[in-house]
Amino acid sequence: MPEPSAAPRQSPQGVPYTDLQHIVNADGLHLFCRYWEPADAPRALVFIAHGAGEHCGPYDEIAQRLKELSLLVFAHDHVGHGQSEGDRMNIKDFQVYIRDSLQHIDLMKSRHPDLPVFVVGHSMGGAISILTACERPSDFAGVVLIAPMVQMNPDSATPFKVFLAKVLNHMLPSLSLGSIESKWVSRDKTQVEAYDTDELNYHGGMRVSFGMQLMGAAARIEREIPSISWPFLLLHGDADKLCDIRGSKLMYEKAESSDKKFKIYEGGYHALHHDLPEVAESVLKEATSWITERLPATKSPQPQGS
Repeated sequence: MPEPSAAPRQSPQGVPYTDLQHIVNADGLHLFCRYWEPADAPRALVFIAHGAGEHCGPYDEIAQRLKELSLLVFAHDHVGHGQSEGDRMNIKDFQVYIRDSLQHIDLMKSRHPDLPVFVVGHSMGGAISILTACERPSDFAGVVLIAPMVQMNPDSATPFKVFLAKVLNHMLPSLSLGSIESKWVSRDKTQVEAYDTDELNYHGGMRVSFGMQLMGAAARIEREIPSISWPFLLLHGDADKLCDIRGSKLMYEKAESSDKKFKIYEGGYHALHHDLPEVAESVLKEATSWITERLPATKSPQPQGS
């Protein structure tokens, strides 16, 4: 009897990966990918790292803006997120996110070896972006951070709560700490509704073990900040209740980068790129202009026979 052929691997939504753009990470897990390729020759590569519990789909607007400026934009759903494989919102080591990001970046660099590389990261994706750039500081032309997770919120990471989380992580790692409160994502009610109804977002509770990985990443970032020398743009709302703005202030003040900018949005909530329309528009303009200002000058075509 011939061996039955194995059924093709499917996304958590039941779509065969043969029908989806994807990469396979070092653990053999399929990660769903998106690509925004300009019509003409790309001037740079831009990798987008999404936040915890979401996926790369909501970054279409910023990606389209960058694509219109002849930038090749790419992203994937992190392990355990969106259309990628893996236990939902659970990770054995935060480093997996960084490793997978570098794998995808290296793949695109191999196809476009002479192009500068930028990274855009939001929330937990901001933490991933920072640590990814710290691993290869000379590889990146710049990093744009939209409300990045740099420090844990002091109110939710008091010494006692941290101690309690460590004890719980040892005894009950799967215990839920409660879910992300969507009302704090944006001041725009339609955006909150879109977040709530997006079936690719994770709406369940955050496990203690996942919280511990976030705390470990924040501690690592705090150690790295004094040696950060790559260019970065920080955008943060001062009413952000999900990622504390004090982390961004600390990074701006302590990083040794000579090329750094910090813009604070008064009253801005967490997902600034999906906040009130005028804020979202400002964020898109800030991010795109900051990147384009750092592109190498386009070479004028050489005359024939020269």
